[in-house]
Amino acid sequence: MSMPDAMPLPGVGEELKQAKEIEDAEKYSFMATVTKAPKKQIQFADDMQEFTKFPTKTGRRSLSRSISQSSTDSYSSAASYTDSSDDEVSPREKQQTNSKGSSNFCVKNIKQAEFGRREIEIAEQDMSALISLRKRAQGEKPLAGAKIVGCTHITAQTAVLIETLCALGAQCRWSACNIYSTQNEVAAALAEAGVAVFAWKGESEDDFWWCIDRCVNMDGWQANMILDDGGDLTHWVYKKYPNVFKKIRGIVEESVTGVHRLYQLSKAGKLCVPAMNVNDSVTKQKFDNLYCCRESILDGLKRTTDMMFGGKQVVVCGYGEVGKGCCAALKALGAIVYITEIDPICALQACMDGFRVVKLNEVIRQVDVVITCTGNKNVVTREHLDRMKNSCIVCNMGHSNTEIDVTSLRTPELTWERVRSQVDHVIWPDGKRVVLLAEGRLLNLSCSTVPTFVLSITATTQALALIELYNAPEGRYKQDVYLLPKKMDEYVASLHLPSFDAHLTELTDDQAKYLGLNKNGPFKPNYYRY
Repeated sequence: MSMPDAMPLPGVGEELKQAKEIEDAEKYSFMATVTKAPKKQIQFADDMQEFTKFPTKTGRRSLSRSISQSSTDSYSSAASYTDSSDDEVSPREKQQTNSKGSSNFCVKNIKQAEFGRREIEIAEQDMSALISLRKRAQGEKPLAGAKIVGCTHITAQTAVLIETLCALGAQCRWSACNIYSTQNEVAAALAEAGVAVFAWKGESEDDFWWCIDRCVNMDGWQANMILDDGGDLTHWVYKKYPNVFKKIRGIVEESVTGVHRLYQLSKAGKLCVPAMNVNDSVTKQKFDNLYCCRESILDGLKRTTDMMFGGKQVVVCGYGEVGKGCCAALKALGAIVYITEIDPICALQACMDGFRVVKLNEVIRQVDVVITCTGNKNVVTREHLDRMKNSCIVCNMGHSNTEIDVTSLRTPELTWERVRSQVDHVIWPDGKRVVLLAEGRLLNLSCSTVPTFVLSITATTQALALIELYNAPEGRYKQDVYLLPKKMDEYVASLHLPSFDAHLTELTDDQAKYLGLNKNGPFKPNYYRY
């Protein structure tokens, strides 16, 4: 039995007909409008082209920075209010003073201080543990007389640390450990508050070392403590100012690269001051390296590339704490992740976590993204870069910019094209292009931000390490590299538990005796692997 033809509902056919007539009329009206004034549209386009013809920048630049002009341009922070005229003059050539009349600083634009102050106040809301430490110790001034020279990323979170050190009695002079990670408005806010800060986003290599030297070399002021991230400041003082270095009371270092340099000095018998290895403290390793990178790797990649990671093939070089964090995030988005490793223990961990461990040469032709996080040098060489497929993304999550051989790409046959802030297309003669992020420098702090809460943990650890070294009785620490005492690690963790409304269980006297522990800790031996 056949079904009868569908009958239109009463009145619907007439409504559809009227709607079609209205739609056709609107289309005709729109087309007529577009075709009536082509000259006006063309003229507008010409105006826009004329508008975007900015003069070439001629500021102080390192010759190794780029081949083409597009890659030599420095870009301010996306959140910055700096106008284009400010970019024409290097901060080193500007005469700036804060509201108190001081010019003991060098930042991009001191007028951004108010905006930077709001950034710092926002960061303080999620750094309750560091603020709590500031309030508890402010009356005692445990850093009174300390003259701290620092070289770290200059962000809103670091500013909270610097102002905490000042509140505890220290005098501080600060520079940036990365030429791209400085938040200009935050640096301005610190300068307005009286901190001698020498840093801006987009420094050249020459600017970088000049800023460090300005922090160290000042008449009538001599540092007695160092807070470093990467070892560049420590290396500079050791090489250029040996007499100052010998009088340093303690060094606090928070990066793999910097710690490696300290152990090299110690092994060679050239480390004449005690140093605290904060990088290998549990709170730094697990929270800053693992959990921070697990969240910030995607932030940096998404902001710069807009890539969808489901199904993409990614190779992560290194499966330490940073590598573990990166891999966990990428795997969660559906990426196919490969690992390269030199350490059989880390390699076995990667296998047990479901990743395939390979040599870079085995997958370099097929992967969509290459991420380095080893702390080593020349992990990705020119040979690897030559074999990559078109549009492969290359970036670094390690502290130093030595992991990717960017220098080998500064050759006449390759063209550099800056497509957006911190994103360069390196184009081969056959048209193949590789997408290089942040010129091989630290991705998350160069191209995005990192979670404030995690940085609170690291900053609290750094502050306690400085207090410990500065106040330690003579003889407690010799000329060597030390780990943060376990008791301090646990104290840092305990300060952050209230943020989660977490409640610790307390041992009974009988339980503590059974385990051979003090009821108040430390609860694990130094050899315990968390």
